[in-house]
Amino acid sequence: MNNNILKITDKVLSGKDITFDEAISLIEADSSDFFSLLTGANAVCHHYRGKNVDLCAITNAKSGICPEDCKFCAQSSHFNTHAARYPLISIEKMLKAAKEGKKIKARRFCIVISGKEADEKELDVICEWIKRIKGEIGIHPCVSLGFINKEQLAKLKEAGLERYHHNLETSKSFFPNICTTHAYEDKVKTIELIKEAGLSICCGGIFGMGEGMKERIELAFALKELDVDSIPINFLMPIPGTPLSTSDIINPLEALKTIAIFRYINPKKEIRICGGREPVLRDIQSMLFTAGADGILIGNYLTTLGRNPRRDLEMIRDLGLAVLPA
Repeated sequence: MNNNILKITDKVLSGKDITFDEAISLIEADSSDFFSLLTGANAVCHHYRGKNVDLCAITNAKSGICPEDCKFCAQSSHFNTHAARYPLISIEKMLKAAKEGKKIKARRFCIVISGKEADEKELDVICEWIKRIKGEIGIHPCVSLGFINKEQLAKLKEAGLERYHHNLETSKSFFPNICTTHAYEDKVKTIELIKEAGLSICCGGIFGMGEGMKERIELAFALKELDVDSIPINFLMPIPGTPLSTSDIINPLEALKTIAIFRYINPKKEIRICGGREPVLRDIQSMLFTAGADGILIGNYLTTLGRNPRRDLEMIRDLGLAVLPA
């Protein structure tokens, strides 16, 4: 193993944090050291997280007509895409989706809605969903409802909510290139409110939007500073009609290197690989676990299809890993 990678790996395994410059040095490692980097990240993951995999399923409970202008999003009203548009789905559809998530071994189930925030009527419905999902199906509930206040968070927690998802999306320095209708600081304030409410936080980003590796490292350290619990890593799937529609998808080895560096910076946190893993990693998807991930999103995504869950479960078994039970 490359001496620098070995030194940094030993440092993390001994319980110490790496510096920004050390993270940069991992990026700059020679291509011949690529597998050494993955081996080190894998060792860090197994040391702090074990050999368990956390699975999460999601449902698009309200789609389209979002007033925000995030350049990657198919559901923004600013762009002409073919994304479906509908209000909150029925309780029957919600429970069916949660049951399907449980059936494919998901430990967590996330309710996602489009828009900047949920109104009070929608929030009351979602609180009822949380109670029934947790009580009747026995799966850990999570929501992704955009911006939220203290009173709404208290209501969600009382209903039984355990985790709130709110991505930073990208680094502070690159964020103005991605969204202009709200600020990076607005997202940070929301995450701080979620922490104050005593809820678990799922917060990560999307890669391949034009940012460089330094911006990804900046995001990784921001997530470390915020002390989030779960870090979802998404890879851009260019959507026709969005400003990023002509973007090239990220190189698979670059994607794996990104995962590995996130593991070095956030050694004790869940790192979950989500949207875009199928087209980006293709035939080497199993290597996402070698690179230090310990969770995936299983099933379909918000506006795109995922991989057959049977293949993901088979992949996990073949690697000698264990799915965490609900």
